[in-house]
Amino acid sequence: MSEPTTAPTGTEPGHPTAFEPPVPRPAVPELPAFRRSRVRLGGMLVVMGILHFAVPGPFIKIVPRFLGNRRFWVYASGVAELTAGGLVLSSRPDVRRLGGWLAAATIVAVYPANIQMAVDAGAPISVPAAAAWLRLPLQAPLVAWALRVARR
Repeated sequence: MSEPTTAPTGTEPGHPTAFEPPVPRPAVPELPAFRRSRVRLGGMLVVMGILHFAVPGPFIKIVPRFLGNRRFWVYASGVAELTAGGLVLSSRPDVRRLGGWLAAATIVAVYPANIQMAVDAGAPISVPAAAAWLRLPLQAPLVAWALRVARR
């Protein structure tokens, strides 16, 4: 007589539905140049976030009027910048990645304020007005910088 067979339960090692904990990826050392770049981005975000609370007036002026409560948006973007900057400065790679994604999203989210600042400055015939207009294309490299941090 043969032994009774039992149906597979799915918990046997090697079974396609068996739970096996993920194998952690080996840590890749951070290159010094990337670390310096990441720290600069994180520092810039933290400083800008602090300025949103310390000196909100200039930021309030550039929030597009259609968004409503301008002070709210200044403080909300300040919190986002502080959070992103803090995460980018983290020693943990997974936290830094999250910070990079949040930084990129924040830079994109505040782009309407940069547009409003340029429109309010008028034609780029003075240095401040030209600077306001030149800020617009410079946002793309900032987003790319944050995305580089997010993808490493």
